[in-house]
Amino acid sequence: MDYDDYGSNAVELAIDLANVDRSAEDWLPAFLTAHDEWFTEGTSLDLTAREAKAVASTSDLVREVARAQTQADVIGGLNALLALAAPRPYATDHDGDLHLHYAAPEAGALDQLTTTVAMGLSQLVVQHGWQRLGVCAAEGCGNVYVDTSRNASRRYCSNTCSSRSTVAAYRARQRS
Repeated sequence: MDYDDYGSNAVELAIDLANVDRSAEDWLPAFLTAHDEWFTEGTSLDLTAREAKAVASTSDLVREVARAQTQADVIGGLNALLALAAPRPYATDHDGDLHLHYAAPEAGALDQLTTTVAMGLSQLVVQHGWQRLGVCAAEGCGNVYVDTSRNASRRYCSNTCSSRSTVAAYRARQRS
């Protein structure tokens, strides 16, 4: 499956947000710093407790969309994400390639993050189908992923989870 560069990167941001380990006390500053390329230069990445809660809620919504079993559920989840977004798209070539940014450059970090995640994920679903999002089938994993396979048959977030599951199934058959 082929999808545009900036949109696909926005989807990867959404997937990273859904998969971030929120058990660590400093998960949000670490996540924002690791993804600082998504924020306009000079944007403060220091969020209030209310804003941190909104980021966690956005993460939960992305996971909810990936777990959805029906198109109606996906539409509901996407619309909830889009309700958080404040899109003000603009064209830029700051990195040498002409592309769109979804949030206004003067928007705060929360608006930039939620808008980029909502727009990227909704574009993926609308253009390629909601079945392209999934949750890893490996026992104990649960990571969200985008299925970029040709025939939309992916069940695992990585080759590691796929191999681990295959080996576990083989060993279970050998014990029987």
